[in-house]
Amino acid sequence: MNIQSILSDKIKQAMIAAGADESCDALVRQSGKPQFGDYQANGIMAAAKKLGLNPREFAEKVLENANLSDIAEKLEIAGPGFINIFLNPDWIAKAISTALAQPHLGVQAKEKQTIVIDYSSPNVAKEMHVGHLRSTIIGDAVARTLEFLGHHVIRANHVGDWGTQFGMLIAYLEKMQNEQANEMALQDLETFYREAKKCYDEDEAFAEKARHYVVKLQSGDPYCLSMWKRLVDITMQQNQHNYDRLNVTLTEKDVMGESLYNPMLPSIVEDLKKQGLAVEDEGAFVVYLEEFKNKEGEPMGVIVQKKDGGFLYTTTDIAAAKYRYETLKADRALVFSDTRQSQHMQQAWLITRKAGYVPDSFSLEHKNFGMMLGKDGKPFKTRTGGTVKLADLLDEAIERATTLINEKNSSLSEAEKAAVIEAVGIGSVKYADLSKNRTTDYVFDWDNMLSFEGNTAPYMQYAYTRIRSIFSKTDVNMTALSDAEIILDNEKERALAIKLLQFEEAVQTVGKEGTPHILCAYLYELAGVFSSFYEHCPILNTEEEKVKLSRLKLALLTEKTLKQGLTLLGIKTVEKM
Repeated sequence: MNIQSILSDKIKQAMIAAGADESCDALVRQSGKPQFGDYQANGIMAAAKKLGLNPREFAEKVLENANLSDIAEKLEIAGPGFINIFLNPDWIAKAISTALAQPHLGVQAKEKQTIVIDYSSPNVAKEMHVGHLRSTIIGDAVARTLEFLGHHVIRANHVGDWGTQFGMLIAYLEKMQNEQANEMALQDLETFYREAKKCYDEDEAFAEKARHYVVKLQSGDPYCLSMWKRLVDITMQQNQHNYDRLNVTLTEKDVMGESLYNPMLPSIVEDLKKQGLAVEDEGAFVVYLEEFKNKEGEPMGVIVQKKDGGFLYTTTDIAAAKYRYETLKADRALVFSDTRQSQHMQQAWLITRKAGYVPDSFSLEHKNFGMMLGKDGKPFKTRTGGTVKLADLLDEAIERATTLINEKNSSLSEAEKAAVIEAVGIGSVKYADLSKNRTTDYVFDWDNMLSFEGNTAPYMQYAYTRIRSIFSKTDVNMTALSDAEIILDNEKERALAIKLLQFEEAVQTVGKEGTPHILCAYLYELAGVFSSFYEHCPILNTEEEKVKLSRLKLALLTEKTLKQGLTLLGIKTVEKM
């Protein structure tokens, strides 16, 4: 249930009935303070100004036309024309019972779409590093959320599996096979790539063979294709191990590498030339975009084919957009990559639209993100200044979580302790990233992310287990609980109920904007509101059975909401900590 959406629709209809035009916006928002109601409609002033009316007088007309008797207990006009909305406790109580009875807690998509989500995108013959972390876990959280909302989600792992470097890699793999050392060499992809590059730079005969293999690969030579596939398979097997450790939903079935689009590129360039969009410039073919200017203020040129006949990332991204609309029949395509690629994506998609490959109704969205920084404010590196491998980062997370959990001197069994260590260790790394606005850089700090205080994975995981412990101490009949009436006589009960009903607002925002930090913030607020409720409203010790059942019902929905929210983020929960 999306209270904000319900109120927005009802207030907007009242505004139109009062004389506003169809494009008006009620601007309904959650109130910051209880004295101003549970929600506020802030769009009255703008609509009144367009009509040339006094805002407060227009607000009165809106209230005369508002049909909110079922959902609102009280409506009041404040300040220059804000409308404060106080929800009806009976309506809240019924909504809580409905949410608790439904598998998705009452959350659903209005219009179900087919949505392609492009994320992670590692390179073949290279190990994943921390630079892949943000794309992988932010993209996965959004994919999980959109699926939860009922959309058909197609995961697209846009793997870097094509290009001139593969001639070099195939030649080196052949060399390793001849020396019967390929298995050992490929265990460390970074070493493999580095040694291949060294041979290419120092051995002209090797370099000539590598260049020859590029041509053969691109022409579909069976031998080169088999060697290429071997490199891709070995890389993705190692990457899958990282995905599994991260509790990320990507599998080998989701790989849509650059090679997938390669057969489309010649015809796309030919079509761009025919349409007059791509013109020859010093042997290369370039699309000049009036929408982008160079330093001289002239239209910026975007190369779609080099003078040697090779294609660029831009050409591939044009093909990818075309494929996602025509072949995958998508309504939306989301690409999660860092902010430095923003202009590149804008240009590729502008050319795609100019060429008529996708309609205006097809939404192309670049969900860019900032960098992961060390405490020194610089890009996160090893102590020696090297790139941090993702596997090494996860190993360290487990080591630190092991120390943390052992210090707690818990009574957990070895199996339970192992589950907690994994959930806390991996969850801490993920939550620390997901809880930050993706568009900004953030500082990676082990101490903060592993804390049991503040907006962290351990705090959220502990909040969940704390509620689970309440139910372990009671033998309440779950049938009796489901039939129990929700009682909201205490302000803490009411505050918790309203916060629980705002879950869908957070989830819908994540699905629309690709911003998991909104869901993290919501879950953190929910945990805080529950803590206050728990402190002021005795559950198991209350003497009135109907009050006890009502509060248990609120606790149960809180437990389910925390677990569901953390699951959408890809964060594991445990029953005991």
